[in-house]
Amino acid sequence: MLTLASKLKRDDGVRGPRTSNPASDSTRRVSVRDKLLVKEVAELEANLPCTCKVNFPDPNKLHYFQLTVIPDEGYYQGGKFQFETEVPDAYNMVPPKVKCLTRIWHPNITETGEICLSLLREHSIDGTGWAPTRTLKDLLNFDDPLNIEAAEHHLRDKEDFRNKVEDYIKRYAR
Repeated sequence: MLTLASKLKRDDGVRGPRTSNPASDSTRRVSVRDKLLVKEVAELEANLPCTCKVNFPDPNKLHYFQLTVIPDEGYYQGGKFQFETEVPDAYNMVPPKVKCLTRIWHPNITETGEICLSLLREHSIDGTGWAPTRTLKDLLNFDDPLNIEAAEHHLRDKEDFRNKVEDYIKRYAR
């Protein structure tokens, strides 16, 4: 099987080693990740619910963005939650890195912001982990437990869970 790396090595052997050319540095090739992100970011923005907003601190870096979620129903109604997403160079072979920047009491998010979604794992036993066929839009499905204490709290006493969520919203998510 011919790979790009082997073709480049073969071409280097024929032409000699590559040298850095300042003129060619300014016309660098666009990475596969960035080509995918142009399409996927447009798709993500088109499919965002009205309770979500995406922000690109640097519009030239589609691989780093923040998502603001302001739920209009459920336990988290009235809160404003910030998420940071960084898409690695090896995307789409590896999943994006997502972190919750707002302290929250949630079964799928630790108090330090780590998020547990099968989708964000490169390898998962249940087969629901990241695959190259996935896109950023797939990140809109949050259904995977991590914060065991919060999950057990919800199962044990829904009303007290709601009270704790409301307390967190008042303290951290306004």
